[in-house]
Amino acid sequence: MSAREQATWTRARLGRCGPPLDLLTARFDRHVYASHTHEEFSIGICVGGAEVIDYRGDHLRPGPGSIVVLAPDEMHTGRPAASDGYAYRALYPGPSLLTEGTLGDGLPYFREPLLDDPELATALHRAHAELSACPDPLEAESRLPWLLTALARRHSTARAANDVVPGAAHIAHVVRDRLADELLAPPSLAELAADLGLSRYQLLRAFRTTMGIPPYAWLAQHRVGRARGLLESGMRPGEVAGAVGFADQAHLTRWFRRVLGVTPAAYRNSVQDGRR
Repeated sequence: MSAREQATWTRARLGRCGPPLDLLTARFDRHVYASHTHEEFSIGICVGGAEVIDYRGDHLRPGPGSIVVLAPDEMHTGRPAASDGYAYRALYPGPSLLTEGTLGDGLPYFREPLLDDPELATALHRAHAELSACPDPLEAESRLPWLLTALARRHSTARAANDVVPGAAHIAHVVRDRLADELLAPPSLAELAADLGLSRYQLLRAFRTTMGIPPYAWLAQHRVGRARGLLESGMRPGEVAGAVGFADQAHLTRWFRRVLGVTPAAYRNSVQDGRR
């Protein structure tokens, strides 16, 4: 592998004790994959350059912004289409993650493995990048099944399940309260769904419909609110991060800036200065 080539694997976990899901970030100038298969789906988002993938007797040529879906146990290869190489992000979900919001027992079948869906490509790219940087279990469980179900519903032969969830507001408030009560070690969405007699997709649907955001985003904002009080009391950001359930100070800073527009340190200094 040349100095410019790189391949980095990250393992996200869907829920605190849930199954793993592998994420690959790669750039290749010369590397040619041997013919191989995966036990899971292989879903790639091209982010630069151009690649050639041999699959089902065809030569797929994904470019920036395109999505490639390769089915489990189907042989394929990959190589650069030009001398400047290509870059992509890929994830490897088990089949069940693409069927949570669909009807039928079989695998979703993608007649067209090369997809043009800019909105979904952007969402998958962003989720991949952020989870590769910080693979938070609740965030992974909130984002990836939702996006993968959307992929299957939009582009495969799978039929969409009914999206109406009776009692959605009550469900969302029960989930919200559990997350708030257990913010240091939140239960998985799969656990919460089982307790409520729902599928995980139904729980996500009910929560997003009622609250307007997915569970991980609600919990992150709740943690930021708790963090403000601790910072105002004089605690340092590194101490506050663990006290409210963030994985580390970087994770706290990421969400603090999203919600309040400043870093935790800047916020702490401003409120402390205001008390002098």
